[in-house]
Amino acid sequence: MIGPLLRAGIEVLPGAVPPSAVPHVLGYERDRIFGGFFVEYEDPRLVERLNEGWYDLALSSGLLDENREFLLMLPRGTWTAAEDRRPRRGMHVWHRVRLLDRWDVMGAGAASFLGVRSGHPGFAMLALDNSVWLLADTYESGVGVYAVRDPARSPGVLRELERLAGEDVYRDPAFRREVTAWLERGAP
Repeated sequence: MIGPLLRAGIEVLPGAVPPSAVPHVLGYERDRIFGGFFVEYEDPRLVERLNEGWYDLALSSGLLDENREFLLMLPRGTWTAAEDRRPRRGMHVWHRVRLLDRWDVMGAGAASFLGVRSGHPGFAMLALDNSVWLLADTYESGVGVYAVRDPARSPGVLRELERLAGEDVYRDPAFRREVTAWLERGAP
């Protein structure tokens, strides 16, 4: 996992995930979306425009802290995004990471753990303080990236987390315990 992320310009900082990090984001309200962009696959500068747009949104939304650190959702194991599309092996978890000076999130990153292939990302990122959740995904005609404000305070996200704590929909007991523990501590 470390090598492909380093090629994407992302350094993993082991064991540094804040306990306050919301374990999963699902069910947020549309009015919490406060930024985003879309690039069509036909664009000859697809990866370049995706990288520029992602970085601008990461900066303007507050995803990156003063050390360019944030949380990145990665599989518990070391499989690639393409392998992850097979039947679930377990839920994804946050990893604290730092954006290096030279990076290629939408090219080299999307070709490894952050997508299906270069220019076809599929990832979730979270600010260290839970203030913004950033999602990139592929659609029929292009790539969409958008930012969601305060996901840990979203009533829809909290409802979904309560549902996940009550039933093991991902068949991942460790993830269910993490969700339950986070809910018991109370949302930040």
